[in-house]
Amino acid sequence: MKPRTLAVAALCMLWAQLPCALAAHAAVATHDSAATAIRHSALEFEEAWYTGNAQRMAAVLHPSFTMRHVGTDASTGRSVLDQDVDARQLLELTRQGHGEVPVAMQRHDVTVLDVYANAATARIATWYGVDYLQLTRWNGRWLIMSVVWGKTPGVHKPSNLPHRD
Repeated sequence: MKPRTLAVAALCMLWAQLPCALAAHAAVATHDSAATAIRHSALEFEEAWYTGNAQRMAAVLHPSFTMRHVGTDASTGRSVLDQDVDARQLLELTRQGHGEVPVAMQRHDVTVLDVYANAATARIATWYGVDYLQLTRWNGRWLIMSVVWGKTPGVHKPSNLPHRD
């Protein structure tokens, strides 16, 4: 094959791959944008809890929200569902200040674990343990559908503050 023919063939191959490259770039940009919005919702959730701000909390909760914690029954050693609250209950707990802690105790370590279409998962490392969030894109906003949280054994809130659990 002549050098000019090879050059034309190479350009045609590159040109044919351009739509795929552009689509991949758009997918990365969309994912980055979603991850930023998810991180924002997760931070709003945690900061609202830490500061007792029910209005901020309400802004990031899906109407079907639920939050659960599985603990261990001290007498039997068996698993128990020791927290199962809906959005209304969490907003009331937030309003009552059950999550309030001093700024020095607050942690804001959010990791977006996965994003797919209108679904996402995120992890928040907190002073008391870890929150695992399931989020959905609902009418253009990333809202928290559910939270399962785990408590670090032996960690307790200072006695002069309201208790989360």
